[in-house]
Amino acid sequence: MTTCEETSAATSKPSRNSESAAVRTLRDAAEYLIASRHAERALTTGSYAPTFCLPDQDGTDVTQESLLRRGPLLLTFYSGTWCAACNLDLQALERMRPAIEQRGAALLSISQQTVAENLRAQNLTMVRFPILSDRGGRVTPEFGVRWRIPELLRECHRNSGIDLPSLNGEESWTLPIPARFVIDRTGIIAYSEINPDQTRRFEPSDILPVLDFLLARSLISSDSRETW
Repeated sequence: MTTCEETSAATSKPSRNSESAAVRTLRDAAEYLIASRHAERALTTGSYAPTFCLPDQDGTDVTQESLLRRGPLLLTFYSGTWCAACNLDLQALERMRPAIEQRGAALLSISQQTVAENLRAQNLTMVRFPILSDRGGRVTPEFGVRWRIPELLRECHRNSGIDLPSLNGEESWTLPIPARFVIDRTGIIAYSEINPDQTRRFEPSDILPVLDFLLARSLISSDSRETW
């Protein structure tokens, strides 16, 4: 089963009432994001990626600069532990992590959840890559993927048992749009994928050709310097 099929199944199969309410909330959010065209504000290929310094699930600060010194970066934005489709997406990326690292790239996720909740997310999904805490959404809007949940949808979240102020540690009622970015070593976005519907994510393997291209370009650049 592909990642898209797994996430779609997670939001369509029969379930208990609370789970069904959460599924409906996800669908309502996707419809709102598509109608509002929020995703069109996100950064695209060729843009410079914003820099960041954020704590990981253990409270250790991680900087974009330190990661890019070693190679490209695959960055994914994660809604939270309450989102079954988002958890499946993290697990799909974890399965691809060896292939990603084999190509010299780092993999990490950014969430607006608290550090403690991101630790719970890592334990829940059993991923081995960092989940950074962008509490309050400072970095997320710089990538153009932060959106504010309207009052009507807030009520849907509450009724579904999704207590975002508690999970995120603040009252802004904002979330990241599901998104993936590949950032090359110069800080330029080489690939962007923005999808308002978290049940329709592209396969993580689709990113490998991008990393192959960046690796080949890096090797050519290295050979050129040696020639000189």
